[in-house]
Amino acid sequence: MTNQVKISNNFTNVLAESTKEEELMQEVFLILEYLTTKEEATVKLIFDRLYDVGSFHLINKKFRSRPVKKVLKFIARMSKPAFRIFAWHWVKKNCPQLITNWLHQQVTFRNQFVQNTATIIEQKLPPVSSVSELDEQSREVKFLRSQVKLLTRTLIGLIAVFLGSLVWLSNYFTPGRSPLQNVEQLPNKLKVKS
Repeated sequence: MTNQVKISNNFTNVLAESTKEEELMQEVFLILEYLTTKEEATVKLIFDRLYDVGSFHLINKKFRSRPVKKVLKFIARMSKPAFRIFAWHWVKKNCPQLITNWLHQQVTFRNQFVQNTATIIEQKLPPVSSVSELDEQSREVKFLRSQVKLLTRTLIGLIAVFLGSLVWLSNYFTPGRSPLQNVEQLPNKLKVKS
């Protein structure tokens, strides 16, 4: 009888600790959510820098031709505002939860559990032939994902260039003025002051 009482007391203690832990992690989530909302400008500045560095390295890695690189870098600069909007929405939606989960994992020391699990899984691997097939399939999936990412970025860049061209054309051909008037005023605009 005393053994059952000890077990139920231990269970009650574990349940209380678990509930308290969940409440504290929910508070961490709310604080992080508040922080990302409050520091919107800082988060956008961080993503601007990351976008610049990432686009620069991606273009240099994927393309060898200098003219193509110049055009793509121009497109990357033009598409930065669109990226900033998508990145901000993604950060607001996902970052607080991702950071909370990562911090929770760090304070509960679950990395050791994951490493032990990985060694157990390695011991129970399937035969070599099925591993090579799985490896080949995973390489194909990675390749296809990279192609989808590249096509998505190219599409965003082309849309940015198209929209930039439309804005430029709308400014150049203002209503009430003919294109001939714009061309006649072009030499006046290009005069260099000496």
